[in-house]
Amino acid sequence: MSNRLSTERSPYLLQHAENPVDWRPWGPEVFEEAKRTDKPVLLSIGYSTCHWCHVMGRETFRDRETAETLNREFVCIKVDREERPDVDGVYMAACQALTGSGGWPLTILMTPEQEPFWAGTYLPPRGRNGGLGLLELADEVSRLWRSDRRRLLELGQRSGAGDAAMAKIAADLSEESEAALEDQVSRVEPALVLVCSILVGLILLSVMLPLMNIMSAIG
Repeated sequence: MSNRLSTERSPYLLQHAENPVDWRPWGPEVFEEAKRTDKPVLLSIGYSTCHWCHVMGRETFRDRETAETLNREFVCIKVDREERPDVDGVYMAACQALTGSGGWPLTILMTPEQEPFWAGTYLPPRGRNGGLGLLELADEVSRLWRSDRRRLLELGQRSGAGDAAMAKIAADLSEESEAALEDQVSRVEPALVLVCSILVGLILLSVMLPLMNIMSAIG
């Protein structure tokens, strides 16, 4: 049975269209749904040639028990970093603020207001060798979301992950504004050259005509 990625164009997203996880593509309506249902958001970012993205897709997102927990407790979003480098950049900055490192697959847990409070990379479905599994993480986060949300959100606030994400957004907007300004200048410059050339020509003509009249009268 296909999920909501089945109509997407991205090869990476289509690779996950048959997962039992009810993935949604990135969009404002997804966060509206999270607000309406009062659920945290699980954001997973990867790309089609990423080895560990494929491993996590095969081991974790095809696991029925993990998928059932994610579908019940979270609103789940899948993003192709090659299709949305802007989204990837924002949440990679948040991951680095939370953990000091980053990579793909990028796993982010955040509020419906897009405030990240947990970040990581590859996660198996269940913990092994002392490491955390996505199923255990999801169970604990969903418990705290219901019983002690303030404590959960303080994790992100103490790390400054939200500030890092906002700083990345501001930097991207600044770069876009500078690029737009440069584009406008590049378009204006030829017009200015033309106008200046016409003005110079008119000035020269206004000077030369009286001189020509004087020369004609003398001759």
